[in-house]
Amino acid sequence: MRIRHWQDIASLLLGVWLVVSPFVLGFAGAATWVTIVLGLFVILFAVEGFVIPSYLAEWGELLIGLALLVAPWTVGYESVSATVSSVASGILVILFAAWELMTDRVVARSLASPGRLMT
Repeated sequence: MRIRHWQDIASLLLGVWLVVSPFVLGFAGAATWVTIVLGLFVILFAVEGFVIPSYLAEWGELLIGLALLVAPWTVGYESVSATVSSVASGILVILFAAWELMTDRVVARSLASPGRLMT
């Protein structure tokens, strides 16, 4: 297992934060379960980036980041701390994934010559 991008480590740590944040910040209800599940998905995609490096992990992280951004309003978080944590984490997940996509040589070459997108 070779770590290719520091963004994968940052995403992994952010996923761990999402899993433990309901207990650290003390929020409850649906916000707890949504945050834990989305955090586990962030961890899963980060680990997938270590094991099988491909651009798909980053696209998955982008979608999870978007879900973190909209979750407080679609699920109806009651806690301000849950909302702030979800939105801030969502922005960071999106930034890390987009940064990795923009700096990955394989993806950059693929975008320069469509039809050659390889992992």
